[in-house]
Amino acid sequence: MTMPIERPKAEEYAPSYGTYIGRVPETNVMESLARQPDEMLAVLKELPPERATYRYAPGKWSVAEVVGHLTDSERVFAYRALCIARGDQTPLPGFDESVYVPASHCDRRGLPQVLDDFVAVRRATISLFAGLDATDFARAGNANGTAVSVRALAYILVGHVRHHMGTLRERYGIGS
Repeated sequence: MTMPIERPKAEEYAPSYGTYIGRVPETNVMESLARQPDEMLAVLKELPPERATYRYAPGKWSVAEVVGHLTDSERVFAYRALCIARGDQTPLPGFDESVYVPASHCDRRGLPQVLDDFVAVRRATISLFAGLDATDFARAGNANGTAVSVRALAYILVGHVRHHMGTLRERYGIGS
């Protein structure tokens, strides 16, 4: 699917997601979703194992945990998109990343496996979105106590990865 997805309006997402959506100036979000795994792999696939567990400060996530967080978040956001696109108006719960990340065991699993997981999840997200039409993308529901549209979730996914890849560059010294 290469159909442009209309940019979400501010009332279609929580203000805290505005930073992520602001990182996505393009309108062909599907192309961006498809490119991101290759962009991530280009930066991270050759990282030595000792760098995969690097933390730029005590209490911060390792590189592998950052990628695991992106994967877990993508699963949650894609599930939200599925429910809302199908017309389910059941309020969807939030999730606590500070609980998910340590429970993911990403450092133990290793960065190659964690990257493979991200790629697989992203492919599933793209497959989900490819089956939606403009009406589906415009649907809104409630997640974590606030309104969100399916199209906002698509933009959030792209912006969320860009945010964390920026952090890997700036704080971890990975990529340029």
